[in-house]
Amino acid sequence: MTTTTITGSGNAAASSLPASLSSGMLGRLTQRVTHSPDAQRVVTTAPYTGAPLGDFPVSTPADVDEAYIRARRAQQGWAATPAADRAKVLLRFHDLVLKNQQVGLDLMQAENGKTRRDAFLEVADAAIAARYYARTGPKVLAPERRRGALPFLTHTTELHHPKGVVAIISPWNYPLSMAATDAIAALMAGNAVVQKPDTQTALTALWAMDLMYQAGLPTDVWQMVIGRGSSIGDALMNGADYMMFTGSTATGRQIARDAGERLIGASLELGGKNAMVVLDDADIDRAATGAVAAAFPSAGQLCVSVERLYVAESIRDEFVAKFVERTKALKIGAAYDFSMDVGSLTTDKQLKTVTGHVADAVSKGAVVLAGGHARPDIGPLFHEPTILTDVTEDMTLYAHETFGPVVSIYTVADDDEAVARANDTVYGLNSSVWGRDTTRARSVAARLHSGTVNINDAFAAAWGSIDSPMGGMGDSGLGRRHGVDGILKYTEAQTVAHQARLNFYPPAGLSWETWTPALTTALRIWKSVGAR
Repeated sequence: MTTTTITGSGNAAASSLPASLSSGMLGRLTQRVTHSPDAQRVVTTAPYTGAPLGDFPVSTPADVDEAYIRARRAQQGWAATPAADRAKVLLRFHDLVLKNQQVGLDLMQAENGKTRRDAFLEVADAAIAARYYARTGPKVLAPERRRGALPFLTHTTELHHPKGVVAIISPWNYPLSMAATDAIAALMAGNAVVQKPDTQTALTALWAMDLMYQAGLPTDVWQMVIGRGSSIGDALMNGADYMMFTGSTATGRQIARDAGERLIGASLELGGKNAMVVLDDADIDRAATGAVAAAFPSAGQLCVSVERLYVAESIRDEFVAKFVERTKALKIGAAYDFSMDVGSLTTDKQLKTVTGHVADAVSKGAVVLAGGHARPDIGPLFHEPTILTDVTEDMTLYAHETFGPVVSIYTVADDDEAVARANDTVYGLNSSVWGRDTTRARSVAARLHSGTVNINDAFAAAWGSIDSPMGGMGDSGLGRRHGVDGILKYTEAQTVAHQARLNFYPPAGLSWETWTPALTTALRIWKSVGAR
């Protein structure tokens, strides 16, 4: 087995909480959880150190029911608020997120263990989403004239009404992006929100909600509940008019079944085993740098990060050498500044998954080109960025999502083999293609079975194109966030058609025998003049 030393920096003593995260501030945030006076408590720990961090009241099913009652009452007034005024709240939220970003960055690092640069991308994402839906929402939601059944005689309008109360279950890996951006679109559409963030990163979600209230959101329109899905999941589903879930495929299937039983909509972003394809005409230096950005952001705990690399045989050796060199140069450590390249995993469960996948692969013949080890000398949940080769189908990580800083390299003979192997997965969330010939790269991209494909970029190009839909195919989920789809999914479309005197029925005094040929002639004329 080949081993390598990744630059390590930081330790538990050097990673105490920043001054911005005072006990008073954290306590104020936790009080925003919907809970009973005698609620049980749950304590979270900081990934950098394992020290206690958040102390939350736990919501019961009855608390969830109460949250829905209050949310439903508040939603009526919020829905009646003109869309332009709702947009003003979002724009003020945009400014508050940017103004208070240092606290948000500290919170995300403390709860998730990611680097500051990865945390900043979440701040930018939340601001971009708020700006986008504030600017586009009023137009998208406005009544829209549609072509009527009979030209000049049918006045048809499409309306969009809010669903009511949207339930959002958000994950721990991107605690601001996943908590705030889905809520932003739902709120812009006139809905209220009852949200269950993952308890591990609930402080960040509560911080976002607190800023939205500072921006002018009316009381009770956005509420948070804390608890295990096994305890409050049924109550969340039973009260929802729509369900937005980001998490595992197994849980997503159950939510889809439950939503189907209730005949409500659901949007599900689930697992992935994302692929990066490096064509034989790729800029190798750029692709090697891109592979680092694709595989190791947030210690690989990113839904759209890459775990499989398919490299053209003719450039394989040169690409791998440069990718390994760049990976070995990464700084891994705990620091509340921008000095680190790779941070910590978030939970002990995730560390066990990563170490288990690597150990299984190595025991069956995989070769470690970089990394390969946990780093308890830096902190309890750190793991080196790891590159593997000679990975075979009998290894767990070949087809199963690792969700950590581990990537496998495979050699392919041509574009067809690259596409076939990239598509050889039940998932279809994100992928990446690297090549100098843009036409060729676009052709390869169009053949990949994934909801988003990036050309000469890791993932940010597609994710950041917020005017375009983002979501998964196959076992990676249903529905889309971002773009027009990302807000209209939170609405009920309604068609209102006003018909003049003449319609499809014969006028008074005219028989069907006479009327039918006349209408047939009219239909032919409408087609001949290009009518839709």
